[in-house]
Amino acid sequence: MVRSLTHSPRLRNLAWSAATALAITAAPVHAQSLCAADLNGNGDASDPGETASCMLAADASWLCPIQAVPCTGDAVAGYACPLGASYACKTPATGGAPTCSPNACTDPAVAPIEDEPVVDDPGVPADGAVDETGACIGNVEIFSGRAMRCRPAGLLTTFSNCCKDKGKIVKDGMGSSISSVGTKIAVAKGVLTGMKTAYTAFKAGATAGQAANAGAGAFIAGIDPTSLAISLAINFMVDFLLSGCEQQDMEVGMLKGSGMCHEVGSYCSSKILGICVQKSKGQCCFNTKLGRIIQEQGRPQLKSFNGVGWGTPKKPFCRGFTPEEFQALDFSKMDLSEYYSDIEVRAQSDIQIDMKDKVDAYMRVIKP
Repeated sequence: MVRSLTHSPRLRNLAWSAATALAITAAPVHAQSLCAADLNGNGDASDPGETASCMLAADASWLCPIQAVPCTGDAVAGYACPLGASYACKTPATGGAPTCSPNACTDPAVAPIEDEPVVDDPGVPADGAVDETGACIGNVEIFSGRAMRCRPAGLLTTFSNCCKDKGKIVKDGMGSSISSVGTKIAVAKGVLTGMKTAYTAFKAGATAGQAANAGAGAFIAGIDPTSLAISLAINFMVDFLLSGCEQQDMEVGMLKGSGMCHEVGSYCSSKILGICVQKSKGQCCFNTKLGRIIQEQGRPQLKSFNGVGWGTPKKPFCRGFTPEEFQALDFSKMDLSEYYSDIEVRAQSDIQIDMKDKVDAYMRVIKP
């Protein structure tokens, strides 16, 4: 059943300013009214086809194209809306026959959009206290992640999918050496730094290409450039910047496409008049693909995650394992085939033994 947002005290027709043009040198500008309708009866207007740009009518008013139908009659006798007398027949400014719609357009100044705060989780900093031997004496988290979000196609993304997977860009070579842990953490931080640099430059007036090149320069500063497919990263940033995506959308897109994120679920991140018009997908993103795999398969083994799981889509729970939890994991019960396919061809038994050796070595480093 189609529910018009006009005829429900909770689900009313929506209209607000929307981006009609995305200039290369500026963020999206809201310049045209939009309308929305809950077509599938699920209580929101954030699904594909439920939001549309209103059409300018000949009388300078707006007409919603959603569920619009031709009016009956003629110019002499007058036109009538077959949906009911309460709906006005309007002639498009570009010409054509009069039409009417059950969904109205509303001034955004009257009904501003309410946004949920963007998840701001920088992750666990590697700045704990150490003793005279260099051993960590603070809290240790192994394979910790960051709570993040990306936004699928909707009103605030100018109808672009900012959760799209553009393929593998960050190369996860972890497993060859325990010393690579620091390198991989640096790569993940490089993604954050690069995206922030690109997005800041874009908002300041740089073209998408200029911003992407600035971001790429920030990526490779201080990290192994072989850990990142730079040309793919530049194309990725240009695409996302021109799609109206924000910094964190781009961060998640790059890490998610490289297999480093666990999707927690979807939630409403923007509302107008109490109705959802933009959804977001909560994520836990890790420094490596291996970290994500071990988190996904290790958490069910531990009682400390019972009842907590991954948190909620709005507030993902992405903490790492404590040393004690990590030691309690049974790697023989984990399916690491997804990881095996991404690294150099080696016997799986050798990798399993190698991993155990590296875990033991790591434990000796953090808890001598």
